Amino acid sequence: MKLHELQPHPGATREKKRVGRGIAAGQGKTAGKGHKGQKTRSGDRTVPPYFEGGQTPLHQRIPKRGFTNPNRKEYAVVNLKTLDKLFEEGEEVTPERLAEKGLCSKNDLVKVLGDGELTKKLTVKAHAFSKTAKEKLEKAGGTCEVIGK
Repeated sequence: MKLHELQPHPGATREKKRVGRGIAAGQGKTAGKGHKGQKTRSGDRTVPPYFEGGQTPLHQRIPKRGFTNPNRKEYAVVNLKTLDKLFEEGEEVTPERLAEKGLCSKNDLVKVLGDGELTKKLTVKAHAFSKTAKEKLEKAGGTCEVIGK
């Protein structure tokens, strides 16, 4: 096989449609664009799907509600049952240690939640604790330490 012998498969290509070349050609007069209107004019003025013909668009007609707090703190949450599984008796739990174990990234703020039971005495250092987490930690003999960031 040589380079000049290469050809597309039969039926893979079509001849270009020659529009606007008279009635006999089949695509004369309006050249397949129908009668009048913005889409029939030359200059390829395509209209975006959200355009409603000059009517006030839907995204402007509907009411806007709500508020997004720009100062919101996003916490990586860790439950007590997870700490019970991953850490040994008497260990110190810090955000760095949690990041090593893959529970959060190293720059995350960590909040400990009280889901599950804690059977080990742990020293937990986190940015926030839920009320139940604090109670269960202290009940198990551990300590909670709030760290700032």
